[in-house]
Amino acid sequence: MAEYKKVKYYYDGELAEDLAEKIQPHYPAFDKTMFINMIAYNVEDLELKARVNVFADALHTCLPENFPQAASILHKILGPENPNETGMFTEGYWLMPVAYFVEKYGLQHFDESVALIYEITKRHTGEFAVRPFIQQYQADMLAVMKSWSQDENFHVRRLSCEGVRPRLPWAKKLDMFIDSPELILPILENLKEDESRFVQKSVANCLNDILKDNYTTAMDVLRRWSQSNNKNTHWIVKHALRNELKKQNPAAEAIIKKLIDS
Repeated sequence: MAEYKKVKYYYDGELAEDLAEKIQPHYPAFDKTMFINMIAYNVEDLELKARVNVFADALHTCLPENFPQAASILHKILGPENPNETGMFTEGYWLMPVAYFVEKYGLQHFDESVALIYEITKRHTGEFAVRPFIQQYQADMLAVMKSWSQDENFHVRRLSCEGVRPRLPWAKKLDMFIDSPELILPILENLKEDESRFVQKSVANCLNDILKDNYTTAMDVLRRWSQSNNKNTHWIVKHALRNELKKQNPAAEAIIKKLIDS
């Protein structure tokens, strides 16, 4: 994004043209004109999420009805992985409609969808797309997310945590993790010494989410982690407690004091 404009305006007819140009070489039957018109004439008065939904519906109309075949085509347009610790509205912003297409239309195709989300997140993010899959395939997705927490790619490791956040902004709450936060603690344990600040922030934010509904559980984790000698773990603890420190919570202040004194 070379010059500033509201994020929603990137999801317009021009982006539709770009996506069509990427897709058609891999699917010659793709109706570029229909795709572009479906988007250009329907997004003008819409906000961001509604615009992305229009894109996803247009992809659904213009790609093969068979989801695995559509997913295979979309795999081919993803381009190079993002080597930077940047968010979803930078290099890979144009993939947001692709991720939403998987989220909306791929739920009955677990293997193909999870494989595509895995690749999308290396370039954009899969943090929203994974959530319906977590809700429908909880045990299977927790196993996937735990394996992703040990992936060599830091974007994938971040997704393993960001995707299970109980209160992820812009997303529906994951009530199963509000009721049972212990389900996601093994993922966080795998990430507590991660070298990537991108991942560390996600872990801290996840713990901050847990603090809101399961204060004792999160504080027990943070007290235990504060006894570590790892500098990355210490950073996560401090960042996770930032809101508690603003509230001048004595328990949080005590944890931070021990970190400073150690």
